[in-house]
Amino acid sequence: MTVETAAQVIDGKAFAAGLRGRIADAVPAFVAATGRAPGLAVVLVGDDPASAVYVGSKGKATVAAGMASFEHRLPATATQDEVEGLLARLNADDAVDGILLQLPLPGHLDEQAAVATIDPDKDVDGLTPVSAGRLALGIPGMVPCTPCGCLLLLQDRLGDLSGKDAIVVGRSILVGKPMGQLLLAANATVTMAHSRTKDLPALVRRADIVVAAVGRAEMVKGDWIKSGAIVIDVGINRLPPADGAVKGRLVGDVDYAEVAAVADAITPVPGGVGPMTIACLLRNTLVAAHRRAGLADPEGF
Repeated sequence: MTVETAAQVIDGKAFAAGLRGRIADAVPAFVAATGRAPGLAVVLVGDDPASAVYVGSKGKATVAAGMASFEHRLPATATQDEVEGLLARLNADDAVDGILLQLPLPGHLDEQAAVATIDPDKDVDGLTPVSAGRLALGIPGMVPCTPCGCLLLLQDRLGDLSGKDAIVVGRSILVGKPMGQLLLAANATVTMAHSRTKDLPALVRRADIVVAAVGRAEMVKGDWIKSGAIVIDVGINRLPPADGAVKGRLVGDVDYAEVAAVADAITPVPGGVGPMTIACLLRNTLVAAHRRAGLADPEGF
């Protein structure tokens, strides 16, 4: 039996392509003003296959946007001093405007201490304590890429978010907490919830905007959603393989078929929020480059 889909699909892949194009169009003006391209350095520690793929994708996207890409790889046996020493050298490198430390790190390393080594003005992943503090205080700084992408998709769909009732399901430092701060800054009324929230479906049912980032496959059901809500699904989970299949299918934190029958618009998984992350990494690098050069923020970003 097929399920009728009432919701419009929010095409993050197409939006991200447009954003990357606008970033590429803005780079030549920066080069003309400074004599150099914006530079993004990515640090990979160890040989995690998924991380290596992500790093490769980021490097290709950086070059395609006309920016300088610097890739640094350290062995899985690298010490804390070696990782932090490399980050310190990148902090001091004037050709580098953005630094991204690919996570997770090997288990013997202290991720928080390593991230805290990054110059906040080059923290294009928005993960340093200073970046988090700036976001909370409303001071200009770097915003984590995935929440930034979610906000851009929401603003593209709804325009002004003032007065909208929003709920964020998930409280991670990567997505949930900064997403709540961004929605507050956009004048939405925000509820922060998580897997242990009492009567979670009732809270979600009130919301005009639902951002699901809890890390549980298809947790948010159709009867949780108010008719006409906008649903942003940040989750990416792989289900167990069906009989005869090698891999299980990828799903989000939202039961797509059920929710799409109720919501006004929804991001798919894959192809929704995911493509926005690299596009916003490039956006953050462009903004960081302008600020470091003493230039006004580029318009439209």
